[in-house]
Amino acid sequence: MFFDVDVAKRLGDAEIACRIEPGPGLTVLFGPSGAGKTSVLNMVAGLIEPDRGHVRVNGETLFDAEIAVNEPPETRRAGYVFQEARLFPHMRVRANLLYGWRAGEGAVDVDETIALLGIVKLLDRWPRTLSGGEARRVAIGRALLSNPAFLLLDEPLSSLDRARREEIMALLERLRDTVRLPILMVTHDREEAERLGSRIVAI
Repeated sequence: MFFDVDVAKRLGDAEIACRIEPGPGLTVLFGPSGAGKTSVLNMVAGLIEPDRGHVRVNGETLFDAEIAVNEPPETRRAGYVFQEARLFPHMRVRANLLYGWRAGEGAVDVDETIALLGIVKLLDRWPRTLSGGEARRVAIGRALLSNPAFLLLDEPLSSLDRARREEIMALLERLRDTVRLPILMVTHDREEAERLGSRIVAI
């Protein structure tokens, strides 16, 4: 269960390049704001096409410039948690969670996922009534229930107060240790990187 990524892309005047060696666990892309970390996530997700290189997850080639392979985002099965929760405001939490739910091999159990995330009491609430930490947990749950092949987390702890941040840190540790999925996470916080990362890739 691993990422094998070697990509480069010129965006404006910036040249963004990243190499992630294969390995299990949670991989952290660490670096200052504006370094291109989110752009790397978007290349892995298929939202930005690299100029060169390759993207492989669990041995499956999603992009390879040399052999002209570029799988579209919808077939890559990325569970992407953006910096903002991006919940549907007209749907209660339960409907948000189930919106992208997909059965099939590897699918996680809905009730077990809800229990793991500690959001049972939130199911009938509207997104506008959630705290930042609650909304982030729901967004992570929605990504997990889409039966993804891998998870991409873009600054999942940003804009949270200390208590909510600790909640999400503990949740990510549980995901890292119990969910058999490759996880690629972006942060500019060294404490987060060292606590959560099985490996840290500086960018």
